[in-house]
Amino acid sequence: MFTGIVAGVGKIAAIEGQDVRRIVIDFLDVSIDGLQIGASVSIDGVCLTVVDITPPKISFDVIPETLKLTTLGNRVSGDLVNLERALKMGDELGGHLLSGHIMDMGLISKKTKGEDFVDLHIKCSRKIMNYVQEKGYLAIDGISLTVGQLSDTGFDLHLIPETLSVTTIGEKSVGDSVNIEVDSMTQTIVSTVERILEARR
Repeated sequence: MFTGIVAGVGKIAAIEGQDVRRIVIDFLDVSIDGLQIGASVSIDGVCLTVVDITPPKISFDVIPETLKLTTLGNRVSGDLVNLERALKMGDELGGHLLSGHIMDMGLISKKTKGEDFVDLHIKCSRKIMNYVQEKGYLAIDGISLTVGQLSDTGFDLHLIPETLSVTTIGEKSVGDSVNIEVDSMTQTIVSTVERILEARR
């Protein structure tokens, strides 16, 4: 489990293989103390398993399904990614509970940059919009964020300086894709209500 509170940014040092790709990430300033092979790490919101540790570089294997359904399929060496270690018992829950299972990708369709803020409009599928509400929250590239105003095809995000300083999202451009995860509680509530309403028809 994760919280969407990103620990920092890592840099992709290498990508190896074809079908199953091994992504080697330099954790830079993100602590790897106590990290072990088999541990889970959120990479841009995608839960991946550690398969090799050569400090400060950590390796992960990514299967074709994950490459197809997330932005990891388009990553190249030198790209920066958001990193979060798995939640431990007793840790402060500052964001919201996440599994690292991406539901869909969204597209940045508008970006407004101010002196100390960035506003984004994310275009996404109807599947995602069924779970989105104003002032609710979503994980975007593994970052726990509050949803702003909704449109027919997407939603706004208003990014504060702290988020911009510790994650990659401020460097995203119009046309870039992002990973979207809706928390399991919201998914369960919406799906249950939809089943009840359908049964009453």
